[in-house]
Amino acid sequence: MADPNRTVVVTDGSNDASTVSGAATGVQSSPKGEKGAGTDPSKMDQQTLAAVLQFLKNNKLKDAEAALRREAKLPDGNGDSSGSSRVATSGEVSSVLSAYESEGDLARYCEYYNSLSSFIESSLDAHKHELGCLLYPVFIHMYLQLVYNRHEKEAHKFFNRFSVEQEDWHQEDLRTLSTVKTREQMEGNDLMDTFRSSKFVLRMSRDSYQSLRRYLKQNEHRELLSILQDHLFIDVFDGVPRNREQVQATSGAMMGEARRDANKVKVLYGLPKEPDINVPLDDDDEGAEGEDKPKKKKQKKDLLLNKNKKADPNAPPPSRIPLPELKDADKLEKVLSWKEGLKRVPLGRENLPSICFYTLANAYQNVSAVGVSEDSSLLAAGFEDSNVRVWSLSPQRLRTMRNASELDQLDKEADDIVERMMDEKTAADSWLLHGHTGPVYATSFSPDREQLLTSSEDGTVRLWSLHTYSNLVVYKGHNYPVWDVQFSPTGYYFVSGGHDRVARLWGTDQFQPIRMFVGHYSDVTCIQYHPNSNYVATGSSDRTVRLWDVLNGNCVRVMTGHKAAVHTLAWSPDGRYLASAGVDKNVLLWDIAYGRLLAEMKGHTDPIYSLCFSREGSILASGGIDNTVKIWDVQKVFEEIAGSDDLTSLDRASLVEVGSLLLGSFQTKATPVLKLHFSHRNLLLGCGRYQHS
Repeated sequence: MADPNRTVVVTDGSNDASTVSGAATGVQSSPKGEKGAGTDPSKMDQQTLAAVLQFLKNNKLKDAEAALRREAKLPDGNGDSSGSSRVATSGEVSSVLSAYESEGDLARYCEYYNSLSSFIESSLDAHKHELGCLLYPVFIHMYLQLVYNRHEKEAHKFFNRFSVEQEDWHQEDLRTLSTVKTREQMEGNDLMDTFRSSKFVLRMSRDSYQSLRRYLKQNEHRELLSILQDHLFIDVFDGVPRNREQVQATSGAMMGEARRDANKVKVLYGLPKEPDINVPLDDDDEGAEGEDKPKKKKQKKDLLLNKNKKADPNAPPPSRIPLPELKDADKLEKVLSWKEGLKRVPLGRENLPSICFYTLANAYQNVSAVGVSEDSSLLAAGFEDSNVRVWSLSPQRLRTMRNASELDQLDKEADDIVERMMDEKTAADSWLLHGHTGPVYATSFSPDREQLLTSSEDGTVRLWSLHTYSNLVVYKGHNYPVWDVQFSPTGYYFVSGGHDRVARLWGTDQFQPIRMFVGHYSDVTCIQYHPNSNYVATGSSDRTVRLWDVLNGNCVRVMTGHKAAVHTLAWSPDGRYLASAGVDKNVLLWDIAYGRLLAEMKGHTDPIYSLCFSREGSILASGGIDNTVKIWDVQKVFEEIAGSDDLTSLDRASLVEVGSLLLGSFQTKATPVLKLHFSHRNLLLGCGRYQHS
């Protein structure tokens, strides 16, 4: 039972914390920790340890279980331990749920919830929208308390009466929660475990919070006070209360909004200084028609090559994380990219991109993933029958390596040794790769186009050679389907994420993950490596986007605002801005420097599965299963926020007029857009599977 007179800590707009006491102080919002003031830390640690050990035991992870027992100085689980030293029994795991045990009058929960709802509805308009965010988490925990204390009939009545009043974006979670009808069903329910072990985060102005305090003091609803103290984290700020649009802009995540301190760490989003590479200037590239024009072309090319030679103050040090050294082939690739960039078409409001769309016809296996190489020369598609097919998008056909006896006869010192190693007799337009035992959900080419990564429902990530078109390595670390995988922009490293809620960082020559990014409350559905290779962005079914530091594995940004699962991410070329989209049919644009929302672009009528920035970052393309490609003028957003870094995320949520950002919408005949990719010349490539009507 909650003590109405205990003192709690409430965060304000400064870095210092102030104490508030009295019957209304039923909310703790200290950034120091998750636990309520009445929680016994040692008991909580014991309960968590019991749950982890039981999980390891159920999944037959004996080595991990033994290692954890040794670190915790616990007896071997195989023995017949008894008394207080015995850990991880079913009874002790069940005791983790005891946070919902209550001796109060649970039969009056409908009355308490009605009272809170009436208070919010009768509040001033300035406070109503912030206070309204309380209703959903209070409803959840009241329902779970009724179920845990075996008031099944009252719980059923309570759920049916008030679940329809919750926001639309919570209905999917409520359908999952409706399957929990008895105390026994609470064990092993992932959503229930999330609500029990984590606090729902709300941001509220001090004026709105004071209004809540007065209501709690006047009514003395101890059960409601207990729920607010134990299961909610209210982050109080000094300032004007938020209006409905501002509240909804950051609402929608499974466990509420992001805490302010979650986005305070500095992110080194800048790009590293380009290496010094001598670029030969040939006549073909200059395209001269007179004597004076070659000099002008040469001057323009020099400026292009030197544009990244200055050190970016926001760039990470080159030695911050170990990156693979540039090989001669990598330097040559950069030279070719720069030369292609000279022919790039500048895009904008008056100059929209040309679109080349590839339709996969007669794909009876159903296409589940599409990937395009960085230089736009290769395309890979994953199918639901577990196969992967690679196509050439250039005139050069795909060849395999010669056999061992023929390779021995080659001059290994020849300058064109790589070319000589390939067998012209095997040239083909495409190659089929076999190996997975379930649908393939993601493909990713290495920067040098020598390798391909694929992930599958079978819980594995496979590395393929594009010289022999054979499987090189099978990475096993995920216990469930792997939804996405992506190579680092520098190669060697790659990241995978899946149904186990964890993103894993790997090296191509290591069988075990180098880092594990843990923090999402649901599936990690999409991944995007930062252009400087120091950070990884992840999107999740918990309706959040997170940014992780590769150096230490910490989460440095948490961004909320999506109302459904996030399925695609895209970085701007300069690394500062991140676009995200998914099932809610909206494209959100984020400023990574501060973790704030810049714009919400609406227009799609079905889920969005692909995003891509143009090469100079002035426009953003989005595509989805509504058979549409839309072009957005993000340069307008960047120009409007230039010089306004003192604005808060609350101001920026409605800063840009979204309707003016849509530049064009292009419809396919009957092909959902699964992949979009800008070539070096700003030609927009699209791909999808033809859908029979």
